[in-house]
Amino acid sequence: MKQLPVIKSLLATLFSVVIFSFASAQTTPPASPADTARGTLKSGAKITISYSSPSVKNRKIWGALVPFEKVWRAGANNATEITTDKDITVDGRKLVAGKYSIYAIPTEDLWSIIFSSQTGQPGMNHDGSTTLDFSKELFRALAKTKKSKAMNERLIYTINKKGFVLSWENLDVIVPMK
Repeated sequence: MKQLPVIKSLLATLFSVVIFSFASAQTTPPASPADTARGTLKSGAKITISYSSPSVKNRKIWGALVPFEKVWRAGANNATEITTDKDITVDGRKLVAGKYSIYAIPTEDLWSIIFSSQTGQPGMNHDGSTTLDFSKELFRALAKTKKSKAMNERLIYTINKKGFVLSWENLDVIVPMK
C-alpha cells in the first residue's frame, strides 16, 4: 500500500511534464507564419492569396536567399496559392475561376510569375529544388519590380483593384490583373 502514493506522485509529475511540453510547443511562433491576403479587383473578382511569410532576419534576399533565374515558391513552406471567384485576365491570358499555385522566377527587374493547376504541395524539396510539376503549368505572366517605399521585414502580399503586389525586403513585385 505504501507504493500507491509514490505511483500517484510519479503519474502526476509525468502528466505535468506532458502538459508543460505541449503548452511550450504551442507558444513558440513559427519562423514563417501562414498568412492570407484578400481583396477585390476592379472587375469585381474576389482574390485570395494564401502563403507563408518569411522574415529578412538581416539576410540578403534577392539573388542570395532567393536566387535569380530559379523557380521560387513565392513564399515559405508550402507553395503559395491564389484563388479567384471569377474568371480574370493576367498578362493578357485568361485564368478561370478556381484555385492555383503560383511560383516566381525572379530576375533583377522583370519577373515571371507561374500559374499552375497543381495545389497543396510543399514549396520545395529537401535538396532545394522546386516541387512545381511543369506539366501542370498553365502560363507565365511578366511582372515588373520597383523599390519599396519602406523596408518590409516580412514577405507580404497585398491585393488592390489592379492586381496584387508581393513586397519583401526593399522590393515590390507588381502583378496586374483584370
